[in-house]
Amino acid sequence: MNDPRKVLERLCAEHGDDFAGLSRMLGRNAAYIQQYVRRGTPKRLREEERRKLAQHFGIAEALLGGPVDDAAAAGDLVTVTRHPVAVSAGPGAIPASELGRPYFAFDERWLKALTASGPSRLSIVRVEGDSMAPTLNAGDDILVDLGDGADRLRDGIYVLRIDDALVVKRIALNPVGRSITVQSDNPAYPDWPDCTLGDISPIGRVIWSGRRIV
Repeated sequence: MNDPRKVLERLCAEHGDDFAGLSRMLGRNAAYIQQYVRRGTPKRLREEERRKLAQHFGIAEALLGGPVDDAAAAGDLVTVTRHPVAVSAGPGAIPASELGRPYFAFDERWLKALTASGPSRLSIVRVEGDSMAPTLNAGDDILVDLGDGADRLRDGIYVLRIDDALVVKRIALNPVGRSITVQSDNPAYPDWPDCTLGDISPIGRVIWSGRRIV
């Protein structure tokens, strides 16, 4: 689509964003984005507004009416290594890590909007087991931010090292006492409450997943 207004409206629908929330993010009144999309006022977004929206949705500014980035148009891609290691989302032994090689390639601007970590601090690994279903299924490839581990620990999905095994789990921090609950998204699996950083070793935060549709 060449119309920035239609692009923005579709992105809102796909991501579950609303016009009022985006307007507030830009420091505008709640009707600003709605008036832009539905009434054509203003005719063009300001450069700073366009940049914020592009970063929010992880897209090129050109889709929102900005200038075409020649480098992006030429297809500048950043490769991320996939390590032949499976992270368990259920029972089972985990193979030892081996030296990886470039496997996935991502648009550089999209990747920068996702994380501040460079490609050398990112890794693609494969999920085994079903304890994180339906969020993550066996065979899914996940992008792990190795630069976002124990030092910045917060609620989210992480690859953890527990008893010499790598597992992918959701963690929830108790703000009182800073205890950690390790959770499985599949209700058939029990949670592990009252853990400490001494019990788990966060390897990195899961920031993207890809799967085969069957």
